[in-house]
Amino acid sequence: MIYTDTVSEVDRWARERGLDRPSNSSNQIIKLMEEVGELSAAYNKGQQNKVIDSIGDIQIVLIILCMQLGLGYQMSLDEAYKQIKYRKGKMINGSFVKDEDLGAE
Repeated sequence: MIYTDTVSEVDRWARERGLDRPSNSSNQIIKLMEEVGELSAAYNKGQQNKVIDSIGDIQIVLIILCMQLGLGYQMSLDEAYKQIKYRKGKMINGSFVKDEDLGAE
């Protein structure tokens, strides 16, 4: 399945179940945190299949949250990429730290 088709299917699935209501967004944030916790646990235990499942679940939760907030998932991703595509920084202890957080100008 093509990525955009999958996003559309998740959107349809969520609407059919009434998850598209903005009033559900607080619950969706809670669900996101639960899924991130599951990802962390699976990663720490080296459970690759559960890591894959958790990453997928997180994306589904985010697609639904965007719908609830009246935002486009793809638009949100595009905006985030615009913010980082030219970002400079360096790796410190395995994490990328942007120049502005390093005090560089």
